[in-house]
Amino acid sequence: MSKAPKKPIVDRALIHELTKLLDETGLTEIEIEHDGQRVRVARAAGRAAASTPAPVAAAVAATPVAPPAAAPLDHSKHPGVVISPMVGTAYVGAEPAAKPFIEVGSRVKAGDTLLIIEAMKTMNQIPAPRAGTVIQILFEDGQPVEFGEPLVIIE
Repeated sequence: MSKAPKKPIVDRALIHELTKLLDETGLTEIEIEHDGQRVRVARAAGRAAASTPAPVAAAVAATPVAPPAAAPLDHSKHPGVVISPMVGTAYVGAEPAAKPFIEVGSRVKAGDTLLIIEAMKTMNQIPAPRAGTVIQILFEDGQPVEFGEPLVIIE
């Protein structure tokens, strides 16, 4: 009948580090898995909504107009969609003043770099999974992206 476990179940330092990373990147959620242990930290959505009551009311008023704009939900079902393999910040070029890796209409080959996602201060090149033409770029330069979020459509 011991009151405290011998090994802490929750790694408080890791949670604090992930929370700090959320604050630095502006992300709403981050999840990591290491040695079979999975930790997910998410920011409450209600906190952001409480700080901007007027735009929230405007969004509710615009709801009847929203169904025609439901097309963005279909991006994930497109056969040529490239989804984010990680949580991070997406960049169109190697550095701020550099030429973008891709633009709408660009022809790419399998393995060509489409964009870079910065995650935990590491720049990760995201390659094209197949050859084709870029028909849509679904993120803005410097935008935070979530795991599984559609980024680019290649046909």
